[in-house]
Amino acid sequence: MKDKVWFITGCSTGFGRELSLMALEHGYSVAVAARNVDDVKDIISKYKEKAVAIKLDMSNPAEIESSVKKVIEAFGRIDLLVNNAGIGYFASMEESDEEEVRRMFEVNFFGLTKLTQLVLPQMRKQKSGHIINVSSIGGIVGYPAVSFYNATKFAVAGLSEALAKETAHLGIKVTIVCPSGFRTDWAGRSANENAVMIDDYKETAGANASNIRGYSGKQAGDPVRAAKEIIAMSESAEPPLYLLLGTAAYNNAKKKLQEMEVNFDKWKDSSINADFPK
Repeated sequence: MKDKVWFITGCSTGFGRELSLMALEHGYSVAVAARNVDDVKDIISKYKEKAVAIKLDMSNPAEIESSVKKVIEAFGRIDLLVNNAGIGYFASMEESDEEEVRRMFEVNFFGLTKLTQLVLPQMRKQKSGHIINVSSIGGIVGYPAVSFYNATKFAVAGLSEALAKETAHLGIKVTIVCPSGFRTDWAGRSANENAVMIDDYKETAGANASNIRGYSGKQAGDPVRAAKEIIAMSESAEPPLYLLLGTAAYNNAKKKLQEMEVNFDKWKDSSINADFPK
């Protein structure tokens, strides 16, 4: 159905921008959300009949609430919500600044949850909808230097798994998108880092942060191809709970599954022995 309405956050750059353009090219109506609407003016001017710009800072509860009202006013419904907006932060767990961490949680998790809560009544009314939450391979596998970023994305994945079970009978589907490295601005201006470095973490968190910063702009992942896969997934009669994007995401997620199976089996007796005797 090309009359479906998409509501996509974080459309200034990266996944959000490419996905909004591709959805519009496919004939869908799109609410294109960004902190600065000037960043998406070119998209709106190109697709005047199908696109509307929505000013949305995911750390601003008032803007989150008003954004949903504006989308409903513009299109009358919301069929696909894509929670894409997010920021990164580089630091070991011990080095991390609490203010920066809380800001990241506000954007990556609490903003996402508030927006989803506000969209759900409309989807329940329609008895249909698809919530696409952009997590990360870092929401499946923990990595040094992004421990609190991992925490935000693990939280998104856990919430989404539960939400999928809560809403399936209502006709509302949920997909967790987990990308690996893509040529977006995530490791650029969208990610801050700690001001104080602890020497003991240079070989772990420090090395990985430098590695991630170093290949920014050279990642294997193509945001345009990723947008194409998300569109195709959304048009499937049975979209997946998890969509891994990128070869590294697939390989690292599979490795994590294998490591978990070994871990669980090795300590199976301890797991069973924790129960009352039968």
